[in-house]
Amino acid sequence: MNKGVAITGMGIISAIGNNVEENYSSLISGNKGISRISKINTIHKNAIMVGEIAFTNKELEEQLGISPDNNYSRTALIGLVAAKEAIKDANILDIAAYKTGLISATSVGGMDMTEKYYYDYLESDAHRKYIEGHHAGDSTQKIAEELGVKESLVTTISTACSSAANAIMYGARLIKSGKLDRVVVGGADCLSKFTINGFKTLMILSDTYNTPFDENRKGLNLGEAAAFLVLESDALVAKENKKVLAYVKGYGNANDAYHQTASSENGDGATLAMEKALKVANLRPEAIDYINAHGTATGNNDLSEGRAILRVFKDAVPDFSSTKPYTGHTLAAAGGIEAVYSILALQNNVVFPNLNFTTPMKEFAIRPQVEIKEKELNTVLSNSLGFGGNCSTVIFSK
Repeated sequence: MNKGVAITGMGIISAIGNNVEENYSSLISGNKGISRISKINTIHKNAIMVGEIAFTNKELEEQLGISPDNNYSRTALIGLVAAKEAIKDANILDIAAYKTGLISATSVGGMDMTEKYYYDYLESDAHRKYIEGHHAGDSTQKIAEELGVKESLVTTISTACSSAANAIMYGARLIKSGKLDRVVVGGADCLSKFTINGFKTLMILSDTYNTPFDENRKGLNLGEAAAFLVLESDALVAKENKKVLAYVKGYGNANDAYHQTASSENGDGATLAMEKALKVANLRPEAIDYINAHGTATGNNDLSEGRAILRVFKDAVPDFSSTKPYTGHTLAAAGGIEAVYSILALQNNVVFPNLNFTTPMKEFAIRPQVEIKEKELNTVLSNSLGFGGNCSTVIFSK
């Protein structure tokens, strides 16, 4: 029986921890990373809550050993932290020894530095170096250069909130097809005025802690984070006698083309994505032990995703929860963040709680898991549902 594509390493930095160990500790202790804005000078500073990474850019540069005279965006800095942890976790000493690719997801790219120095560009040369770091692919290229990925495929995916999930799916397909032996997959997004203002315009930001699947949900908390996995072929794992953390068992992507920013009320895209992932994994719905839901705490998403879950699992919905009350919604990085959390759930046989939930939604009877639950887990399904109807599902297994 085909186990899937092996995951041999993972790395993460988020509002609840600066590495995998710290993130897991926060998940099991219920430690939320949501707070008032402290690192961005915005007029919305006291109006919303976000998930910020503890380090400043200067501290990240020092940690990574990068010269102060650089044009790294915050996205590139946090992305490199997570990618380096994943490489170390996979015990990769010579990345050029096998055909290795990098697929990184982002939506913000270098926007944080562009907006910071926007009004200076015409008056001074001092900060024009950040213009070259603006585009989405720049953070990917910088991570590739630092890791030493040169000869094989290096690319960027930007499909809104499903981006990192699609990076994982693309990487798995490249390995299955024999195009590459190993792929580093994931994503990174930092907080910026651009995203804060954009989501504020959509009127879906909460002024308090986000409450996924709650009848009284008020909206999402934006977050910043980065996470990467190392995917490797069965042949490479066998040859190098590598440890395997978990497997990418199945994946699916669908687009309901319903609206630029809203999901269809019946969850058409999410339903199709989950059904496709189950088909690729050759699993029936009842084989899923836990769903890491997209669960943004917006009126539209939770209704749409909840209905999709019911359409797929009917009267046998497995334990499910959203981990966004911990980190906030990390946009393009979300699928990578929640992939790491799904793997941690599998490794430790634990369902993470859907924090802040109190009142069930009136549209359906299903409720998320609200306390830490220990149970045997063999398969975890993770949803990432993006703007423009771009919906993706990844299934992980032991």
